[in-house]
Amino acid sequence: GFRHVGQTDKAPLSKSLLLVPSALSLLLALLLPHCQKLFVYDLHAVKNDFQIWRLICGRIICLDLKDTFCSSLLIYNFRIFERRYGSRKFASFLLGSWVLSALFDFLLIEAMQYFFGITAASNLPSGFLAPVFALFVPFYCSIPRVQVAQILGPLSITNKTLIYILGLQLFTSGSYIWIVAISGLMSGLCYDSKMFQVHQVLCIPSWMAKFFSWTLEPIFSSSEPTSEARIGMGATLDIQRQQRMELLDRQLMFSQFAQGRRQRQQQGGMINWNRLFPPLRQRQNVNYQGGRQSEPAAPPLEVSEEQVARLMEMGFSRGDALEALRASNNDLNVATNFLLQH
Repeated sequence: GFRHVGQTDKAPLSKSLLLVPSALSLLLALLLPHCQKLFVYDLHAVKNDFQIWRLICGRIICLDLKDTFCSSLLIYNFRIFERRYGSRKFASFLLGSWVLSALFDFLLIEAMQYFFGITAASNLPSGFLAPVFALFVPFYCSIPRVQVAQILGPLSITNKTLIYILGLQLFTSGSYIWIVAISGLMSGLCYDSKMFQVHQVLCIPSWMAKFFSWTLEPIFSSSEPTSEARIGMGATLDIQRQQRMELLDRQLMFSQFAQGRRQRQQQGGMINWNRLFPPLRQRQNVNYQGGRQSEPAAPPLEVSEEQVARLMEMGFSRGDALEALRASNNDLNVATNFLLQH
């Protein structure tokens, strides 16, 4: 569990942070509503009444159930860092950003009052929120983008889009949560860039890591499927699975069209499946059958010469590039995958 990357794929800490805070928030909301005042994140009480304990209690459990579920889901999606770096380093990042963000909360509120004369609300959103926003820093910097779909021209949906949307939902869930979000991002930048050597000061001791490994791992760990080939440098297991599923979907689609084309040709049907997905590599062999040339079923679709040129730069012939683009309705990605598979 709390060991180096390569020895932990089970992410027990992420799974515990998914379940435990949500269960505690539900417990407070449903069964112990009179105890919620103990978990209010009141910086004015910390500053004026020296209630230092609120810096801990007010920043552990969310009193808003929507924030609870959003933050828990985000931490669970960020378990890729626990698998990549190990549970101890992941826990140290969460601890460091949690401590630093408390300082940034104070600085932001004092700066708002000093420079703009704005007095922020005494109660900031409570819960384990700042480390969640801090994790967006390594997520943005180190996780590769894999395009899933393209919409509205230059806009595209990637494997990271849903995480950003979920983070935006959390960012807009309250009036002053933007203070906690900015504090979290600033603490994530400081910790990730190893500024002021905070990663050496704010880290989990080895004895504590061993203790939590002994307690959390048997409860929250579950092994990953072992039959998957681990390919790709720097890519995570989730991204690899997504790429493989997309590839299998395309292969299934191509094989279904190819099978339908063969059946229609054998039955003498009116639909010419060769128009949709032609067997490019065997075109010279099948175009002439019985000493006569096969007739096209429909006039050729207009294709982009720029896309033809790009396919030819990859080493494909002009004829194959034209046929693939017509078959894929000028979708360059689908045409490229089809040419590589046939």
